[in-house]
Amino acid sequence: MTTFDDILEEAGKFGRCQKRIFILLCMVSMPWAGVYVGIVFQGFTPDHWCRDPAVVERREACGWNLAESRRLTVPLDNSSGQQSSCEQYEVDWNATELTCDNQELEDLSTTPTTSCKHGWEYDYEGRRSFVTEFDLVCSNAWLVDMFQATLNVGFLVGSIAIGYLADRFGRKMSFLISNLLNGVAGILVAVAPNYISLLVFRTLYGFGVKGGWVAGYVLITEIVGVEFRRTVGVIYQMFFSVGILILPLLAYYITDWRWLQVVITIPYILFLSYYWFIPESPRWLLSQNQNSKAVKITEDMAKENKMTLSKNIETLKDDNADSTTASFMDLIRTPNMRKHTFILSYNWFTSAVVYQGLIMRLGILGGNVYIDFLISGLVEFPAAFLILFTIERIGRRLPFATANFVAGVSCFITAFIPDSMFWFKTAVACIGRLGITMTFEMVVFVNTELYPTFVRNLGVSVCSTLCDVGGIVAPFLLYRLAVIWLELPLIIFGFLAFLAGGLVLLLPETRGVPLPDTIDDVEFPEKAKERIELQNQQMVNLLPNYQNITSNKDRATV
Repeated sequence: MTTFDDILEEAGKFGRCQKRIFILLCMVSMPWAGVYVGIVFQGFTPDHWCRDPAVVERREACGWNLAESRRLTVPLDNSSGQQSSCEQYEVDWNATELTCDNQELEDLSTTPTTSCKHGWEYDYEGRRSFVTEFDLVCSNAWLVDMFQATLNVGFLVGSIAIGYLADRFGRKMSFLISNLLNGVAGILVAVAPNYISLLVFRTLYGFGVKGGWVAGYVLITEIVGVEFRRTVGVIYQMFFSVGILILPLLAYYITDWRWLQVVITIPYILFLSYYWFIPESPRWLLSQNQNSKAVKITEDMAKENKMTLSKNIETLKDDNADSTTASFMDLIRTPNMRKHTFILSYNWFTSAVVYQGLIMRLGILGGNVYIDFLISGLVEFPAAFLILFTIERIGRRLPFATANFVAGVSCFITAFIPDSMFWFKTAVACIGRLGITMTFEMVVFVNTELYPTFVRNLGVSVCSTLCDVGGIVAPFLLYRLAVIWLELPLIIFGFLAFLAGGLVLLLPETRGVPLPDTIDDVEFPEKAKERIELQNQQMVNLLPNYQNITSNKDRATV
């Protein structure tokens, strides 16, 4: 009985066909960066103060600058010594001696103050975020957190639903449905008339974005050979970092958050054309007993790779699958599956909280948000290369755990470095960003490698729901705790990362291990290894080139 992994030895494990599909799917990661962390620019909160219509009228008539009119409008904050953003002097300026030539009034320090009555003014000339459009400051500032939280609610529901659809109706179909939803919801976000409708459309947006991304990830890892899984997995995610670098450039030149939203959404509409360019996963088709379709796609792959298949392609079958229908109980019914599900879920949660927290923190530090965001994005590229360099030499488990520990230590140290040591503090924070980026990139493909084929997409989707829970928590954790002490969130981030690193050490090593086909392969890995060795012996007699291919397996590179 010939399996798909056996046929890949002849059809090509990473030939021209797989490379073409891989490049197309990598494009999906770039706009996701804009969706995931676009709040830094779309929801930027600039310096603001209470608007007094009488002072604004005098400023326009007299040609005063913002600083001059602000001095007359707002008092000093007793706690910070800075001009208040949420209070104003309670003065009838029309009853005073204020003129264009006389701005010097009596001491205003004893003048009664009140909360802003006529909205706010923003030091954000020529630009517009949804914060400035909907006045989400002062007592309404917590509503900004909802912009990111609702997105992650969409991720949470959508990743489970689309994960199920991908295992039930196929990777390709769920990918296309996701992108159709992304295109519609993304445009609705851009034209939302008020903030309530914006949050509703943002939730729908999140429903499709993540599920489609995961479906694409699973599809590409299922059509390449075992020794190429880690490379395609890391590079697929590295294109998210490319999106991180492009985002601040787009945000700098596109000054309106609505048009920025449109630009982020357009690629998802273009991805619908992939219907004609990517195939269904043959491995999934086999798990659904659709053998003829799997054979046809595999033959087409071999033809594009300019390879020749033996006549044993007609016996291609995957009769190892426990069931053609995946269920949540498959993830927790047996001891090893249950352990993997718990540890991976917690690591998804930690990765989301720390990663999103460190990025959104850039928006409240007071520096140049475009330059800071760009520099922090550059840090993510060494993460990808470190993963590629270490995981085939050392393994998955140790680099995975170490990345968590490095992120935790860096967060702790950064919290206690004084602001006067700016560059040192920035450097340590960048090391933390490097560590958590490695963790985020590794948890995806380690998650994929630990589940059997028939439940793989559902397993990744269910575990990653904790990532979405983390994404819901992250903005409230960051913005609300930072009000108490700016560095307090870093202490929480450090603790979470340390615990995640310890749990990773309890996972099995997956370096060089074929993707499991059944739950028994996960529960009894030694028996699975013996079965694979027996199959390899049998394949020497069935496929003439099999022995030569497998002897060079460890030396194969992308």
